[in-house]
Amino acid sequence: MSTLKQQLKSDVVAHMKAGNKVALTTVRNVLGEIETREKGGKNPVEFDDAQVITLLQKEAAKRHDTAGIYTEAGESDRAAAELAEAEVIEAYLPKALNAEEAAAIVDRIISGLEAEQGELSMRQMGLAMKPITAEIAGRFDGKAISEMVRKRLQ
Repeated sequence: MSTLKQQLKSDVVAHMKAGNKVALTTVRNVLGEIETREKGGKNPVEFDDAQVITLLQKEAAKRHDTAGIYTEAGESDRAAAELAEAEVIEAYLPKALNAEEAAAIVDRIISGLEAEQGELSMRQMGLAMKPITAEIAGRFDGKAISEMVRKRLQ
């Protein structure tokens, strides 16, 4: 079991004891979604932390979108409830990187690969993307990372 999933399960108990109904309901819903995705399909799988983070990002984004819809419809109390849930979910996500930090990681990894294998070409972009994506995983926009790597390899 992933450590993030274990953290979510232990936080259910903590939120129950604290009487925090919003956090309790939100964490339970997220855990239910994780279990549904794990058991869905032909072969059950066990999510690792990266997959759980991806799912948490999607769940937070859903709540932000729903809050926007409620705000447009004049339902500010429902929008506030959605944003509160999004805040609970975002507390489990890793700290986001800014553009400079992401660029530094890209440069460090590509420099390390070039030290081992010589100058990298655009054809070897996948070789560079794999370790970069593994390190940045969910903390910065994937398309922006791809553009950084593309510019660095040209």
